Amino acid sequence: MAEATLAAHELTRRFGGLTAVDGVSLELRDGEIHALIGPNGAGKSTLINLLSGELAPSSGSISFAGAPVPHARPERMARLGIGRTFQRSNVFMELSAEENCRLAAQARFPRAWAIHERALDCGASTRAAASALRSVGLDARADVSAGALAHGERRALEIAMCLATDPRVLLLDEPLAGMGVEESQRVLDLLRTLRPQHAILLVEHDMDAVFAVADVITAMADGAVLASGSPEIVRANAAVREAYLGDAA
Repeated sequence: MAEATLAAHELTRRFGGLTAVDGVSLELRDGEIHALIGPNGAGKSTLINLLSGELAPSSGSISFAGAPVPHARPERMARLGIGRTFQRSNVFMELSAEENCRLAAQARFPRAWAIHERALDCGASTRAAASALRSVGLDARADVSAGALAHGERRALEIAMCLATDPRVLLLDEPLAGMGVEESQRVLDLLRTLRPQHAILLVEHDMDAVFAVADVITAMADGAVLASGSPEIVRANAAVREAYLGDAA
C-alpha cells in the first residue's frame, strides 16, 4: 500500500473536560476519497481543524509524506499542500469569483516586496485562478460576484479557491450541504475528476453520496473511531449501523 500523504496518529483534542477528538488515527492517500461520517458532535470538524492546523492537538501527531509536522499552523499546512473548505461559505461576497480565487492563489505566490504593484500584475496568481475556475466549471462565471452566484456555484467556488493554492490534500467539510440533487451530482463528478491527483478527505452527511464516491470510510461517534475501511466493511459494521445509519440490525 502506498505511503500516506497526510496521516493522523492518535490525535486527541480536549476542551476543558470535553474530549472532542479521542485518539483518532487516520491516513489519506493520493488517488483516494476518504469519507468521514458520524452524527453531529462526533468530532469530524474538530478533526479537520486539527489536520489543517486551525487547532493544536492536546496529544498525538500529524505527518505529511511520512515526515512529522510539529506545531502545525494553517499557513504552514497550506504551504505543504493542504487545502480545506468550511461548513459555512467562506468567500468574499462582494468580490468576483475570479478575484476570490486570485486572493487564494496569492497565498501560494507571496510577493511581500511588491507592495506598489497591482494584484492583477501577478501573472502566476491570475493563471492559477483561471485554472481553478475552469476545473470546477465556473470559468464562464469568473466576473460574477460571489454574492450573485447560486448556492451550488458558491460551494464550487470554495473548492476552486482551495485548488488555486495547488494543494495535494483536500479537506472538504460538508461541500454538499444545502444542495439539490443536480447540484450534488455535479460536485460528486468534480470529486471523481480531482481524485487521481489528490488525497481527499470528505466530511458528509449524505450517505448516498458517501457510498457512491468514497474509496475508504471512517465512522466516528463521541470523538472516537467506530470503524474504518471499505464502504462494504463500514456499511456492515453493527456499531456504525446503530450509531449513525439508524439500523441496529
